[in-house]
Amino acid sequence: MPVLDSHVFDITRAIQLAVAPVFLLTAIGTLINALMGRLGRAIDRRRKLEELLSAFEGETRASMVAELAVLAKRIKLVLWAMAFAVLSALVVCLLIGTAFLGAFVELDLAKPVAVMFVVSIAALTACLIAFLREVFLSVQADRARFVA
Repeated sequence: MPVLDSHVFDITRAIQLAVAPVFLLTAIGTLINALMGRLGRAIDRRRKLEELLSAFEGETRASMVAELAVLAKRIKLVLWAMAFAVLSALVVCLLIGTAFLGAFVELDLAKPVAVMFVVSIAALTACLIAFLREVFLSVQADRARFVA
């Protein structure tokens, strides 16, 4: 019976260690959802401008072309942010799997788990930086449109 108690303790500890990364996965999923919304709006705006572009000339057309360039940058930033968010989520999933594996295998997996956590947070940080840059571009484009 003591062997069973040991496994139950190990499994319980692994579950406790996996709870925080699961909350991180929830946050990353919410962030990806927000990024998807921003991507959809930027793509819709780009399509609308591309449809209208042929009907305008002169300064209005130049303004629309400039906005299309900003939209292209925004779309690229959102895609990078999403890629980093997905990478972060995948590494968290590997982290959880490794933590559970560590409960059953006689290996010291503390360092790999720590490295995965650092990689996940680094990817999440890159995601947030790209997201923030996209938001700034969006606000600057709106200000320019209202000032003009």
